[in-house]
Amino acid sequence: MLAVFYLLVIEQIFQGLYSLWQGMMWLRMARRSVTQSSSFYMPRVALLCPLKGLETGLEQNLLALTDFDYLPYEIFFSVASSRDPVYPLLERIAAKSVRTVHIIQAGPAKDCTEKVNNLRATVEQIGREFDVLVFVDSDGRPPRRWLAHMVAPLADNRVGAATTFRWLIPNPGGKETAFWSALASAWNAPIATYMRATNMGATQLGAHDHNFCWGGGTAIRRERFEEIHAVEAWQGSASDDFSLTLTLRNAGFSIAFVPECLVPSFTETSARGFFEFIARQLIITRVYAPKLWATATIAHLVYCSTVLLGLGLWIANLRSESPSLQFFVVALIPPLLAAIRGVQRLAAVLELLPEHRQMLLANAWAWTLLPPAVPFVALYGSVVSAFRRRIAWRGRRYDLISARETRVL
Repeated sequence: MLAVFYLLVIEQIFQGLYSLWQGMMWLRMARRSVTQSSSFYMPRVALLCPLKGLETGLEQNLLALTDFDYLPYEIFFSVASSRDPVYPLLERIAAKSVRTVHIIQAGPAKDCTEKVNNLRATVEQIGREFDVLVFVDSDGRPPRRWLAHMVAPLADNRVGAATTFRWLIPNPGGKETAFWSALASAWNAPIATYMRATNMGATQLGAHDHNFCWGGGTAIRRERFEEIHAVEAWQGSASDDFSLTLTLRNAGFSIAFVPECLVPSFTETSARGFFEFIARQLIITRVYAPKLWATATIAHLVYCSTVLLGLGLWIANLRSESPSLQFFVVALIPPLLAAIRGVQRLAAVLELLPEHRQMLLANAWAWTLLPPAVPFVALYGSVVSAFRRRIAWRGRRYDLISARETRVL
Protein backbone atom coordinates (compact mmCIF):
# COMPACT_ATOMS: atom_id res chain seq x y z
CA MET A 1 0.00 0.00 0.00
CA LEU A 2 2.85 2.40 0.84
CA ALA A 3 4.50 1.73 -2.51
CA VAL A 4 1.25 2.46 -4.35
CA PHE A 5 0.78 5.67 -2.39
CA TYR A 6 4.26 6.99 -3.12
CA LEU A 7 3.97 6.09 -6.81
CA LEU A 8 0.70 8.02 -6.97
CA VAL A 9 2.24 10.98 -5.15
CA ILE A 10 5.24 11.09 -7.52
CA GLU A 11 2.90 11.01 -10.52
CA GLN A 12 0.78 13.80 -9.05
CA ILE A 13 3.82 15.95 -8.29
CA PHE A 14 5.12 15.66 -11.85
CA GLN A 15 1.64 16.24 -13.23
CA GLY A 16 1.19 19.23 -10.94
CA LEU A 17 4.52 20.77 -11.91
CA TYR A 18 3.69 20.30 -15.58
CA SER A 19 0.34 22.03 -14.98
CA LEU A 20 2.14 24.93 -13.31
CA TRP A 21 4.40 25.27 -16.34
CA GLN A 22 1.30 25.26 -18.56
CA GLY A 23 -0.20 27.87 -16.27
CA MET A 24 2.81 30.14 -16.79
CA MET A 25 2.47 29.71 -20.56
CA TRP A 26 -1.25 30.54 -20.37
CA LEU A 27 -0.52 33.64 -18.31
CA ARG A 28 2.06 34.77 -20.88
CA MET A 29 -0.45 34.09 -23.65
CA ALA A 30 -3.09 36.17 -21.85
CA ARG A 31 -0.72 39.12 -21.37
CA ARG A 32 0.35 38.93 -24.99
CA SER A 33 -3.18 38.68 -26.33
CA VAL A 34 -4.49 41.81 -24.59
CA THR A 35 -1.92 43.87 -26.52
CA GLN A 36 -3.19 42.49 -29.84
CA SER A 37 -5.19 44.95 -31.92
CA SER A 38 -8.08 43.79 -34.06
CA SER A 39 -7.25 43.48 -37.76
CA PHE A 40 -8.62 45.51 -40.63
CA TYR A 41 -10.69 42.48 -41.60
CA MET A 42 -14.29 43.61 -41.11
CA PRO A 43 -16.75 41.23 -42.79
CA ARG A 44 -20.51 41.55 -42.58
CA VAL A 45 -21.53 39.51 -39.54
CA ALA A 46 -24.72 37.70 -38.57
CA LEU A 47 -24.77 37.32 -34.77
CA LEU A 48 -26.89 34.33 -33.72
CA CYS A 49 -28.24 33.98 -30.18
CA PRO A 50 -30.66 31.11 -29.35
CA LEU A 51 -32.90 31.65 -26.32
CA LYS A 52 -35.38 29.86 -24.10
CA GLY A 53 -37.03 31.43 -21.08
CA LEU A 54 -35.90 34.16 -18.73
CA GLU A 55 -32.83 34.18 -16.50
CA THR A 56 -31.05 36.50 -14.09
CA GLY A 57 -29.28 39.37 -15.86
CA LEU A 58 -30.69 38.41 -19.26
CA GLU A 59 -31.66 41.92 -20.35
CA GLN A 60 -28.17 43.30 -19.61
CA ASN A 61 -26.63 40.36 -21.47
CA LEU A 62 -28.76 40.90 -24.57
CA LEU A 63 -28.23 44.66 -24.54
CA ALA A 64 -24.47 44.01 -24.56
CA LEU A 65 -24.93 42.15 -27.85
CA THR A 66 -26.41 45.29 -29.42
CA ASP A 67 -23.53 47.52 -28.33
CA PHE A 68 -20.42 46.08 -29.96
CA ASP A 69 -17.85 48.50 -31.32
CA TYR A 70 -18.27 46.99 -34.78
CA LEU A 71 -20.36 48.41 -37.61
CA PRO A 72 -21.39 45.75 -40.15
CA TYR A 73 -23.42 43.27 -38.08
CA GLU A 74 -27.02 42.32 -37.44
CA ILE A 75 -28.49 40.29 -34.59
CA PHE A 76 -30.62 37.18 -34.96
CA PHE A 77 -32.44 36.11 -31.79
CA SER A 78 -34.19 32.75 -32.08
CA VAL A 79 -36.86 31.10 -29.92
CA ALA A 80 -39.19 28.16 -30.39
CA SER A 81 -42.29 30.36 -30.55
CA SER A 82 -43.76 33.72 -29.54
CA ARG A 83 -45.24 32.00 -26.48
CA ASP A 84 -41.79 31.83 -24.90
CA PRO A 85 -41.61 34.20 -21.87
CA VAL A 86 -38.51 35.85 -23.36
CA TYR A 87 -40.33 36.99 -26.52
CA PRO A 88 -41.68 40.32 -25.15
CA LEU A 89 -38.18 41.19 -23.94
CA LEU A 90 -36.77 40.52 -27.40
CA GLU A 91 -39.39 42.78 -28.93
CA ARG A 92 -38.47 45.62 -26.54
CA ILE A 93 -34.77 45.24 -27.29
CA ALA A 94 -35.41 45.15 -31.04
CA ALA A 95 -37.56 48.29 -30.84
CA LYS A 96 -34.92 50.43 -29.11
CA SER A 97 -31.75 48.95 -30.61
CA VAL A 98 -29.70 50.99 -33.08
CA ARG A 99 -28.71 47.65 -34.63
CA THR A 100 -30.97 45.64 -36.90
CA VAL A 101 -32.51 42.88 -34.79
CA HIS A 102 -34.34 39.86 -36.21
CA ILE A 103 -36.49 37.54 -34.08
CA ILE A 104 -36.78 34.03 -35.52
CA GLN A 105 -39.47 31.57 -34.44
CA ALA A 106 -37.96 28.14 -35.02
CA GLY A 107 -40.86 25.89 -34.04
CA PRO A 108 -40.68 22.82 -31.79
CA ALA A 109 -37.59 20.60 -31.76
CA LYS A 110 -38.15 17.09 -33.09
CA ASP A 111 -34.80 15.33 -33.48
CA CYS A 112 -32.38 17.58 -31.58
CA THR A 113 -32.22 19.91 -28.60
CA GLU A 114 -34.21 23.14 -28.76
CA LYS A 115 -31.01 25.19 -28.92
CA VAL A 116 -29.76 23.30 -31.97
CA ASN A 117 -33.18 23.53 -33.58
CA ASN A 118 -33.22 27.31 -33.05
CA LEU A 119 -29.81 27.64 -34.67
CA ARG A 120 -30.70 25.46 -37.66
CA ALA A 121 -33.85 27.46 -38.34
CA THR A 122 -31.97 30.76 -38.03
CA VAL A 123 -29.11 29.82 -40.37
CA GLU A 124 -31.62 28.85 -43.04
CA GLN A 125 -33.17 32.35 -42.90
CA ILE A 126 -29.98 34.42 -42.94
CA GLY A 127 -29.43 36.33 -46.18
CA ARG A 128 -26.52 35.75 -48.52
CA GLU A 129 -25.08 39.20 -47.76
CA PHE A 130 -23.52 37.96 -44.50
CA ASP A 131 -19.92 36.72 -44.78
CA VAL A 132 -19.41 35.46 -41.21
CA LEU A 133 -21.63 33.71 -38.67
CA VAL A 134 -20.94 34.36 -34.98
CA PHE A 135 -22.65 32.23 -32.34
CA VAL A 136 -23.25 33.50 -28.80
CA ASP A 137 -25.17 32.37 -25.70
CA SER A 138 -27.66 34.41 -23.72
CA ASP A 139 -25.85 33.97 -20.39
CA GLY A 140 -22.68 35.83 -21.42
CA ARG A 141 -21.95 39.55 -21.32
CA PRO A 142 -19.08 40.28 -23.73
CA PRO A 143 -17.46 43.74 -23.79
CA ARG A 144 -17.75 46.24 -26.67
CA ARG A 145 -14.44 45.25 -28.26
CA TRP A 146 -15.41 41.58 -28.38
CA LEU A 147 -16.85 41.12 -31.87
CA ALA A 148 -13.98 42.81 -33.72
CA HIS A 149 -11.44 40.56 -31.97
CA MET A 150 -13.63 37.49 -32.46
CA VAL A 151 -13.68 37.70 -36.25
CA ALA A 152 -10.05 38.84 -36.66
CA PRO A 153 -8.49 35.33 -36.95
CA LEU A 154 -10.79 34.56 -39.89
CA ALA A 155 -8.78 36.97 -42.03
CA ASP A 156 -6.50 33.95 -42.52
CA ASN A 157 -8.37 31.49 -44.70
CA ARG A 158 -6.47 28.56 -43.14
CA VAL A 159 -8.49 28.98 -39.95
CA GLY A 160 -11.62 26.85 -39.81
CA ALA A 161 -13.24 28.77 -36.96
CA ALA A 162 -12.35 31.13 -34.13
CA THR A 163 -13.59 30.44 -30.63
CA THR A 164 -13.27 31.47 -27.01
CA PHE A 165 -14.76 30.32 -23.70
CA ARG A 166 -16.71 31.57 -20.70
CA TRP A 167 -15.44 32.64 -17.30
CA LEU A 168 -18.13 32.10 -14.69
CA ILE A 169 -18.32 34.85 -12.07
CA PRO A 170 -20.50 34.18 -8.99
CA ASN A 171 -23.41 36.59 -8.73
CA PRO A 172 -23.94 38.09 -5.28
CA GLY A 173 -26.89 36.12 -3.93
CA GLY A 174 -28.18 34.46 -0.82
CA LYS A 175 -26.10 32.24 1.45
CA GLU A 176 -27.76 29.16 0.00
CA THR A 177 -26.37 29.87 -3.49
CA ALA A 178 -23.03 31.61 -2.77
CA PHE A 179 -20.97 28.45 -2.24
CA TRP A 180 -22.46 26.48 -5.13
CA SER A 181 -22.06 29.40 -7.53
CA ALA A 182 -18.41 29.69 -6.48
CA LEU A 183 -17.88 25.94 -6.91
CA ALA A 184 -19.42 26.10 -10.40
CA SER A 185 -16.95 28.88 -11.22
CA ALA A 186 -14.03 26.84 -9.91
CA TRP A 187 -15.16 23.76 -11.85
CA ASN A 188 -15.45 25.73 -15.08
CA ALA A 189 -12.06 27.50 -14.81
CA PRO A 190 -9.75 24.60 -15.85
CA ILE A 191 -11.78 24.10 -19.04
CA ALA A 192 -11.12 27.70 -20.07
CA THR A 193 -7.37 27.25 -19.61
CA TYR A 194 -7.42 23.93 -21.49
CA MET A 195 -7.61 25.97 -24.70
CA ARG A 196 -4.41 27.17 -26.34
CA ALA A 197 -3.32 29.90 -28.72
CA THR A 198 -0.01 29.51 -30.53
CA ASN A 199 2.00 31.84 -32.71
CA MET A 200 2.16 30.98 -36.40
CA GLY A 201 4.11 33.65 -38.23
CA ALA A 202 2.88 37.07 -37.28
CA THR A 203 -0.62 35.99 -36.39
CA GLN A 204 -1.93 34.25 -33.30
CA LEU A 205 -3.85 31.38 -34.86
CA GLY A 206 -4.24 28.86 -32.10
CA ALA A 207 -3.63 25.59 -33.91
CA HIS A 208 -3.70 23.59 -30.66
CA ASP A 209 -5.14 20.16 -31.53
CA HIS A 210 -7.43 20.12 -28.50
CA ASN A 211 -9.21 23.41 -29.16
CA PHE A 212 -12.94 23.03 -29.57
CA CYS A 213 -15.74 25.33 -30.67
CA TRP A 214 -17.69 26.76 -27.76
CA GLY A 215 -21.29 27.61 -28.59
CA GLY A 216 -21.23 30.82 -26.54
CA GLY A 217 -18.50 32.37 -28.67
CA THR A 218 -17.59 30.97 -32.09
CA ALA A 219 -17.03 32.73 -35.41
CA ILE A 220 -16.90 30.97 -38.78
CA ARG A 221 -16.94 32.10 -42.39
CA ARG A 222 -20.30 31.51 -44.04
CA GLU A 223 -18.66 29.71 -46.97
CA ARG A 224 -16.71 27.46 -44.58
CA PHE A 225 -19.87 26.67 -42.60
CA GLU A 226 -21.58 25.56 -45.80
CA GLU A 227 -18.51 23.76 -47.14
CA ILE A 228 -18.40 21.40 -44.16
CA HIS A 229 -22.22 20.91 -44.21
CA ALA A 230 -22.57 22.06 -40.61
CA VAL A 231 -26.38 22.26 -40.71
CA GLU A 232 -26.51 18.59 -41.74
CA ALA A 233 -24.12 17.76 -38.89
CA TRP A 234 -26.58 19.35 -36.46
CA GLN A 235 -29.33 16.96 -37.50
CA GLY A 236 -30.04 14.72 -34.53
CA SER A 237 -27.51 16.60 -32.38
CA ALA A 238 -27.77 17.58 -28.73
CA SER A 239 -24.63 19.76 -28.82
CA ASP A 240 -24.15 22.53 -31.35
CA ASP A 241 -20.53 23.15 -30.40
CA PHE A 242 -19.27 19.57 -30.22
CA SER A 243 -20.95 18.73 -33.54
CA LEU A 244 -19.36 21.75 -35.21
CA THR A 245 -15.98 20.86 -33.69
CA LEU A 246 -16.07 17.28 -34.96
CA THR A 247 -17.18 18.39 -38.41
CA LEU A 248 -14.32 20.92 -38.70
CA ARG A 249 -11.75 18.40 -37.50
CA ASN A 250 -12.97 15.74 -39.91
CA ALA A 251 -12.62 18.27 -42.72
CA GLY A 252 -9.05 19.06 -41.66
CA PHE A 253 -9.58 22.63 -40.45
CA SER A 254 -7.97 24.23 -37.39
CA ILE A 255 -9.83 26.00 -34.59
CA ALA A 256 -8.26 29.23 -33.33
CA PHE A 257 -8.63 30.15 -29.68
CA VAL A 258 -9.02 33.89 -29.00
CA PRO A 259 -8.17 34.43 -25.30
CA GLU A 260 -8.83 38.18 -25.38
CA CYS A 261 -12.48 37.35 -26.14
CA LEU A 262 -13.04 35.41 -22.89
CA VAL A 263 -16.72 35.94 -22.03
CA PRO A 264 -17.75 36.90 -18.47
CA SER A 265 -20.86 35.00 -17.44
CA PHE A 266 -22.55 35.81 -14.14
CA THR A 267 -23.87 32.70 -12.44
CA GLU A 268 -26.07 31.97 -9.45
CA THR A 269 -27.00 28.38 -8.75
CA SER A 270 -28.24 26.09 -6.01
CA ALA A 271 -26.79 22.72 -5.04
CA ARG A 272 -29.32 20.94 -7.25
CA GLY A 273 -28.63 23.25 -10.18
CA PHE A 274 -24.89 22.77 -9.77
CA PHE A 275 -25.00 18.98 -9.84
CA GLU A 276 -27.40 19.00 -12.79
CA PHE A 277 -25.03 21.35 -14.60
CA ILE A 278 -21.89 19.23 -14.21
CA ALA A 279 -23.78 15.99 -14.96
CA ARG A 280 -25.19 17.51 -18.17
CA GLN A 281 -21.79 18.78 -19.32
CA LEU A 282 -20.07 15.46 -18.68
CA ILE A 283 -22.83 13.38 -20.26
CA ILE A 284 -22.51 15.48 -23.41
CA THR A 285 -18.71 15.16 -23.29
CA ARG A 286 -18.93 11.37 -22.93
CA VAL A 287 -21.21 11.09 -25.98
CA TYR A 288 -19.32 13.51 -28.25
CA ALA A 289 -15.72 13.27 -27.00
CA PRO A 290 -15.31 9.89 -25.26
CA LYS A 291 -11.49 9.99 -25.31
CA LEU A 292 -11.44 13.38 -23.62
CA TRP A 293 -14.01 12.15 -21.09
CA ALA A 294 -11.96 9.02 -20.32
CA THR A 295 -8.70 10.98 -19.97
CA ALA A 296 -10.28 13.48 -17.59
CA THR A 297 -11.95 10.72 -15.57
CA ILE A 298 -8.66 8.87 -15.08
CA ALA A 299 -6.85 12.07 -14.10
CA HIS A 300 -9.49 12.93 -11.51
CA LEU A 301 -9.52 9.37 -10.19
CA VAL A 302 -5.74 9.35 -9.66
CA TYR A 303 -5.85 12.73 -7.89
CA CYS A 304 -8.69 11.71 -5.57
CA SER A 305 -7.12 8.33 -4.84
CA THR A 306 -3.80 9.96 -3.92
CA VAL A 307 -5.35 12.44 -1.51
CA LEU A 308 -7.75 9.95 0.11
CA LEU A 309 -5.11 7.22 0.41
CA GLY A 310 -2.68 9.66 2.06
CA LEU A 311 -5.30 10.85 4.54
CA GLY A 312 -6.29 7.24 5.23
CA LEU A 313 -2.68 6.27 5.99
CA TRP A 314 -2.31 9.32 8.21
CA ILE A 315 -5.41 8.43 10.24
CA ALA A 316 -4.47 4.73 10.46
CA ASN A 317 -0.95 5.47 11.68
CA LEU A 318 -2.22 8.17 14.02
CA ARG A 319 -4.58 5.66 15.68
CA SER A 320 -1.79 3.08 16.00
CA GLU A 321 0.54 5.73 17.44
CA SER A 322 3.00 5.26 14.57
CA PRO A 323 4.75 8.14 12.78
CA SER A 324 2.01 9.68 10.66
CA LEU A 325 2.65 13.36 9.96
CA GLN A 326 4.56 12.63 6.74
CA PHE A 327 1.45 11.05 5.16
CA PHE A 328 -0.65 14.12 5.97
CA VAL A 329 1.97 16.49 4.56
CA VAL A 330 2.53 14.47 1.39
CA ALA A 331 -1.23 14.07 0.83
CA LEU A 332 -1.55 17.87 0.79
CA ILE A 333 0.96 18.35 -2.04
CA PRO A 334 -1.51 17.71 -4.93
CA PRO A 335 -4.16 20.06 -3.44
CA LEU A 336 -1.48 22.72 -2.86
CA LEU A 337 -0.35 22.50 -6.49
CA ALA A 338 -4.00 22.73 -7.59
CA ALA A 339 -4.46 25.89 -5.51
CA ILE A 340 -1.34 27.49 -7.01
CA ARG A 341 -2.65 26.66 -10.48
CA GLY A 342 -5.86 28.45 -9.49
CA VAL A 343 -3.84 31.55 -8.58
CA GLN A 344 -2.23 31.45 -12.03
CA ARG A 345 -5.63 31.26 -13.74
CA LEU A 346 -6.93 34.20 -11.73
CA ALA A 347 -3.86 36.27 -12.62
CA ALA A 348 -4.45 35.55 -16.31
CA VAL A 349 -8.15 36.39 -16.17
CA LEU A 350 -7.44 39.68 -14.40
CA GLU A 351 -5.42 40.58 -17.51
CA LEU A 352 -8.20 39.47 -19.88
CA LEU A 353 -11.19 40.97 -18.02
CA PRO A 354 -9.86 44.21 -16.47
CA GLU A 355 -13.34 45.78 -16.42
CA HIS A 356 -14.45 43.09 -13.93
CA ARG A 357 -11.35 43.31 -11.75
CA GLN A 358 -13.21 44.32 -8.58
CA MET A 359 -15.69 41.46 -8.83
CA LEU A 360 -12.97 38.97 -9.70
CA LEU A 361 -10.92 39.93 -6.66
CA ALA A 362 -14.01 39.82 -4.42
CA ASN A 363 -14.53 36.21 -5.50
CA ALA A 364 -10.85 35.26 -5.64
CA TRP A 365 -11.39 32.50 -3.08
CA ALA A 366 -13.51 30.59 -5.60
CA TRP A 367 -10.54 30.15 -7.99
CA THR A 368 -7.78 29.80 -5.40
CA LEU A 369 -9.23 27.83 -2.46
CA LEU A 370 -11.77 25.61 -4.22
CA PRO A 371 -9.63 24.06 -7.03
CA PRO A 372 -8.38 21.27 -4.70
CA ALA A 373 -12.00 20.10 -4.35
CA VAL A 374 -12.86 20.30 -8.06
CA PRO A 375 -11.49 16.83 -9.04
CA PHE A 376 -13.78 15.20 -6.46
CA VAL A 377 -16.80 16.97 -7.93
CA ALA A 378 -15.69 16.18 -11.48
CA LEU A 379 -15.23 12.50 -10.56
CA TYR A 380 -18.81 12.45 -9.27
CA GLY A 381 -19.96 13.85 -12.62
CA SER A 382 -17.92 11.25 -14.48
CA VAL A 383 -19.52 8.42 -12.50
CA VAL A 384 -23.00 9.79 -13.18
CA SER A 385 -22.28 10.24 -16.88
CA ALA A 386 -20.94 6.69 -17.13
CA PHE A 387 -24.41 5.31 -16.39
CA ARG A 388 -26.75 7.99 -17.70
CA ARG A 389 -27.45 9.59 -21.07
CA ARG A 390 -30.45 11.72 -20.19
CA ILE A 391 -30.00 15.48 -19.77
CA ALA A 392 -32.26 18.41 -18.93
CA TRP A 393 -31.91 21.85 -20.53
CA ARG A 394 -34.19 24.79 -19.83
CA GLY A 395 -37.12 22.63 -18.74
CA ARG A 396 -36.84 20.02 -21.54
CA ARG A 397 -35.42 16.51 -21.26
CA TYR A 398 -33.46 14.65 -23.91
CA ASP A 399 -32.00 11.18 -24.33
CA LEU A 400 -28.61 11.24 -26.04
CA ILE A 401 -28.69 8.00 -28.02
CA SER A 402 -25.51 8.84 -29.92
CA ALA A 403 -23.64 11.84 -31.34
CA ARG A 404 -26.08 11.85 -34.27
CA GLU A 405 -29.30 10.82 -32.55
CA THR A 406 -31.21 12.67 -29.83
CA ARG A 407 -34.63 11.74 -28.53
CA VAL A 408 -36.83 14.62 -27.35
CA LEU A 409 -38.83 13.53 -24.29
